[in-house]
Amino acid sequence: MLPAFTPSATYRLQFNAAFTFDDASQIVDYLDTLGVSHCYASSYLAAVPGSTHGYDMVDPSRLNPEIGDEASYARWVGLLRQHRMGHIIDLVPNHMGIADSANPWWQDVLENGPNSRQARVFDIDWHPLKPELEDKVLLPVLGDSYGAVLERQELRLEYAEGAFAVRYFGRVLPVSPGTYGLVLGVGSDELLEALGPESDDATEFLSILTAIRHLPERHVSDPGLRAERAREKEVIKRRLAALSARAPAVRAYIAGAVRIFNGRAGEPRSFDRLDQLLAAQAYRLAHWRVAAEEINYRRFFDINELAAIRMEDTAVFERVHAFVFDLLARGAIDGVRVDHVDGLYDPGDYLGRLQERARDIRPDLYSADRPLYVVVEKILGADEELPGWPVQGTTGYEFLARVNGLFVDARNEAALNSVYERFTRLRSRFRDVAYAGKQLVLRVSMASELNVLAHGLNRFSERNRHCRDFTLNSLTHALRDIIACFPVYRTYVNAREPMSGRDRGYIERAVAEAKRRNTGRPALVFDFIRDLLLKMPAYGGDDGTGEQMRFVGRFQQLTSPVTAKGIEDTALYVYNRLASLNEVGDEPDRFGIRPDALHDWLAARADRWPHGLSATSTHDTKRSEDVRARLNVLSELPGAWKQAIARWARINRRGRSTVDGVSYPSRNEEYLLYQTLVGTWPLQAMGTDGEREYAARVTASMQKAMREAKVFTNWLNPSEPHEEAMARFVACVLSPANAAFREDFLRLQQRIARCGIYNSLAQLAIKIGAPGVPDFYQGTEIWHFRLVDPDNRRPVDYTRCRTLLEELNAMLAAEGSAAAAARLMADPADDRLKLYVTSALLRFRRSRLPLFQCGGYARLDADGSRREHLFAFARTHAAGRVVVAVPRLVATLLPDANERPIGERIWGDTRIVMTAGGPGRYRHVLTGRTLRARTEADRATLWAADMFADVPVAFLEAL
Repeated sequence: MLPAFTPSATYRLQFNAAFTFDDASQIVDYLDTLGVSHCYASSYLAAVPGSTHGYDMVDPSRLNPEIGDEASYARWVGLLRQHRMGHIIDLVPNHMGIADSANPWWQDVLENGPNSRQARVFDIDWHPLKPELEDKVLLPVLGDSYGAVLERQELRLEYAEGAFAVRYFGRVLPVSPGTYGLVLGVGSDELLEALGPESDDATEFLSILTAIRHLPERHVSDPGLRAERAREKEVIKRRLAALSARAPAVRAYIAGAVRIFNGRAGEPRSFDRLDQLLAAQAYRLAHWRVAAEEINYRRFFDINELAAIRMEDTAVFERVHAFVFDLLARGAIDGVRVDHVDGLYDPGDYLGRLQERARDIRPDLYSADRPLYVVVEKILGADEELPGWPVQGTTGYEFLARVNGLFVDARNEAALNSVYERFTRLRSRFRDVAYAGKQLVLRVSMASELNVLAHGLNRFSERNRHCRDFTLNSLTHALRDIIACFPVYRTYVNAREPMSGRDRGYIERAVAEAKRRNTGRPALVFDFIRDLLLKMPAYGGDDGTGEQMRFVGRFQQLTSPVTAKGIEDTALYVYNRLASLNEVGDEPDRFGIRPDALHDWLAARADRWPHGLSATSTHDTKRSEDVRARLNVLSELPGAWKQAIARWARINRRGRSTVDGVSYPSRNEEYLLYQTLVGTWPLQAMGTDGEREYAARVTASMQKAMREAKVFTNWLNPSEPHEEAMARFVACVLSPANAAFREDFLRLQQRIARCGIYNSLAQLAIKIGAPGVPDFYQGTEIWHFRLVDPDNRRPVDYTRCRTLLEELNAMLAAEGSAAAAARLMADPADDRLKLYVTSALLRFRRSRLPLFQCGGYARLDADGSRREHLFAFARTHAAGRVVVAVPRLVATLLPDANERPIGERIWGDTRIVMTAGGPGRYRHVLTGRTLRARTEADRATLWAADMFADVPVAFLEAL
C-alpha cells in the first residue's frame, strides 16, 4: 500500500526564532541539489515565546509568529513545490505549553475552572484525592512556600482593561470575574459618595457589582448557565473597562484597592485580602516541589509546564487539529509525524481518525488504498513489533539501533564488561539499573500519578471479599513494581477490540518479574493487579468500557513516561559500558547484532514497513551518528582502551576534588567523560576560541549527564559542589597545558576517529539503500560530532554547506567521479567526503524510486578470508537491481592504523556471493567504474577489492 505522497528522503529542520520560514526558503534549492524530497519540519504552530523546539505549543490555531506569518509560510511551501518537493509536519497531539500566559485555552481554564469552555481540552482531575483541590487545578509554579511568596510581595494583584490578574514575576494568572467583588467592595461607599449617589457612574458601578454577584458559579454543570457565564463575564469586563476609562475617581479607587490587596512588607495580616482572593480562584498556587505528589493535571512526562490534552475526545481532536486540517486541505503538507504516540489514551483510534479525516478533507488525494503518509514517534523494545496501525512506520529509532549494532564487535562483550567493571568498580546489569531508574521516577517525580492509580486499585479491591484486605500501601508497592518491570513502553488494550496476545504477554511478563523481585510480599496482590489488567470485567469492574477500562487506559499512559524517564533520562546516563549503545531505541545490554539477524530484520521491514523512516541522528538522540560510529570502535579494541583509560586516570588525578569527603568525579563519570572526548574530538585543529567552545560543550554535556543520572546531583536539587568539581576536572583534562594527557589521548583517539569515518560512511550507505525512507537530521550531511540537546540543536551553517556542495559538484564536473572520489579519500576528514556520499546516493535513489520504494530485499552472503568484515544486500525490482556493500569492524580489519579499508591488499579473496545467471555488469554509483561479476561454479561473485577499489562503500547498479 503506497501512500499518496511517499518521500524519497527526508531532512529534519528545527524551526524557531533563529530559523524561520524565510531561512528555510533560502535552502530549498540546496536541499533539492542534495537529493532530499521532503522537509521534515519540527512543529511550527504557536508556541511559548522563545521556544527552541516547538513542543510547547500554546495555540494550535495559528502559525508561530516567531517563525513567520502566512505570507512567509506560503513562500516556503511554494518554493518546495517549484522544486517538486514537499514537507511533513510534526504533530504534537499530547500536550500544550502552559508556562506562559500566551496559551489562551489554559488561561480560560484558570479563570473559569471546570466551567471553562476549554476545560474538556485538558486532562484535569477536578475531584482529586485532596479535598482542598475540589474544582481547582494545582499550579506548582512558586519558588518557595505559598505563604513566604505571598508575604514577600512576589504575588501582585494587577488591573488592566477591565480585568484583574495576579502576577508572579513573568507569569500572569487571571482572576475569576465572579470574585471581582472582593476587590471592588473595599471602601465602595466612599467611591459612591465621591461619584455622587445619583450619578450615572455610580449607578453603573452598582450595576456592575450586581452583575458580578449574579454571575453563575464556575462549577455549574447546566449548559445554559455555562453559556451565560461565558457571555456575561466578558460583558462585565467591558463595562468595567469603559467606566474606569471615563471616570477618574473609579480609576483611583481601583488603584487604591489593588494597593491594599498587595499588602505591606513586614505586616503579615495585610496580605489576608489577597490570600482570600486567591483561595477563591479555580487554581491553587503551590511550591513547585508539591507537583510530584499532588498535581491533578496529567503532564507530558514530569514537566509541569506541559499539560496533557484529552485527544480521545472527538471535539478536542477536531479543535486541536483544525488548522492542520486546513493546511492539508490547501495541499500545503504531504504527511505528518505524530509526536510521542504512546502518550495518547488510544493511539490506534487516534491514528484511524487522522486517516479518516484526511480522506474526508481531500478525497481526491487520499483513500484507504492511498493513505496519508504518517509516521509515529514510537520507541520499540528489542523484539517488539509495531501494532497494525494505519501508519507507514515509525520515526526510525529501531533502525538506528540495529544498524548501529552491526558495527559493534559482539565477540568482545565479556572483555569490555571487564574493562568497565574494573575501572568503575561497578558490578551492575543494565536491566537492574533500568529497574532502579523507573522506581526512582515513580517515587520522586511521578508519585502523584502512581498515587491516583493506587487509589483506583483500592476502590476495586474493596468491592471483592477476597481482595478487600489488601492495604493501600501493599497495592501501591505492587503497582510500582509491575510498572518498573514493564518490558516495553506500554500496551494498547482498548474497548474497541479484543486484547492481543502481544499485550497479554507483556503484562504477564511484568507481573512475573515483579513477583520474582518481591518474594517476601504476597503474590495475591500482584495477581489481583494482573487480573484487573487482563480480565474484563474483573473484581467489580464493568464490561470493559467504563471504570475498569479507564483504569487500564491510565495505567498504559503511565508506563510509557515512566519508562522514558527511567531509562532514556536516567539509566542511560548511569550505565556507561559502551556509550554508543546508550541511545533512544537501543538497549545497552544488547551488545551488537549478528549480520544474519540484521538481514532478517531488514527483510521483514521491506515486507511490513517499507516506508518507515530510517534515522541515524535525530533532535533527540543522545549522540550523533558520527559520534556513535567512533565509539563503536572501542568494542574492537578493549585491550587498548583498558590500558589507555588507566593511563589517563593517572595523568588526570591532579584534577580531582574532594566532595563530601570523597574523591570526585566518580570513576563511572570519568569513564563517560573519556568516551565523550573520544567521540566528539574535532577532526580539524580547533584554535584558541575553538578549544574554549569545545570545553564549554563538554562541560555542559557532563553536567546534563550528571543531573540525568541523579546520583550526585539532579534537576530538582542541583549539587553545586559536585557540578563545580566536574567543571574543574573537565577544565584540567582539556587544558592545553595538560600536554601529557593530550598527547597520549590523541594517539588512540585519532586511530578511532579514522575507523569511525569508515563506520559512518558504511551506515550512511545502508541507510540510503535499505528498506525505509532515509532521514537526515539537519547538518548531518557533513561530519557532525554532536551530543544531546542543546548541543545538537545548534544552528547549521548552511552558507558553508552550500559552498561545499558547489565545490563538490564543480570537482565532479571537472575531474569525473572516480578522480573526485579518490581525491576526497586522500583526506577523509574533509566534510566533502560525507557530503559526496550523501548527495550522490540520494540523487541516485531519487532517480530510481520504484526500486527503492517497492523493491524487494535480498541478503548477500560473503565468502573469503575477511568475510566477517563485509555486509551486503541487494534491492531488486522490475525497474532494476542495486547491490549495497559496506565494511564493518574496520579496526580489526586493518593491519595498520594508517591503512584504509580499500583495495586488494586489505580484502584479498573476500567477495559477495550471488545466484548465477544474474546481471554480469554493474556501475559503481560513487566512482562511475564498471565492475564485472565473476562466475565461480554455480554462483556469481563480486570481489571486495573491486567494489572497494577507491572508496570504502559500494552502491552498484546492475547494467
